[in-house]
Amino acid sequence: MDEGQAKRIIEALLFVFSEPVALKRLSDVIQVLGTDEIRQMVEQLNAEYAATGRAFHIQEVAGGYQLVTDNQLAPWIRRALQNPKADSVSKGALETLAIVAYRQPITKAEMEAIRGVDITASLDTLVERHFVKVTGRKESPGRPFLYGTTSEFLRHFGLRSLEALPALQTPTVEEQTDAEASAQLPETAAAPSGGTDNPQAVSVSTNG
Repeated sequence: MDEGQAKRIIEALLFVFSEPVALKRLSDVIQVLGTDEIRQMVEQLNAEYAATGRAFHIQEVAGGYQLVTDNQLAPWIRRALQNPKADSVSKGALETLAIVAYRQPITKAEMEAIRGVDITASLDTLVERHFVKVTGRKESPGRPFLYGTTSEFLRHFGLRSLEALPALQTPTVEEQTDAEASAQLPETAAAPSGGTDNPQAVSVSTNG
């Protein structure tokens, strides 16, 4: 098998799968190429796409490779699909998702302590969209569910892994509690504003 044919096979496999294809799976299917060789050919293909101004490229997401369209073309793709609400979630749901992504595994009560509002609707939406799932139970009274992100979350937001998330330096719920206790301020701290999630919908950017 020459290099040109191998590249065409890789392209064909990535084209027919709507989900990311693991490097090992590509190697198992092609058989005559190892994972290092396939990774090198993917880099060569992307260089060829960039040099010729193609509308797509191969992106490493959620532990695999996937053909995705250029982000700059997203407005036209959305217009063609004529379904602007398909990828929409509320602003509150996005805020809750960010908390789960950075603080997982985390309980519903801990999320609500950070946001200061009831997050039932947001959490239900995130579970329904397969961005968040139950990962276990916390060893505490009542043994509440623990939540974490999914491979669909990684795929949708174009992340290789959770380590690809931008660095965020904010205190955890426990750290906030410890800081408040150690401060021993004479005044009562202002309570967070109550209420429910903001229902205003915003569009989640897609990968193409």
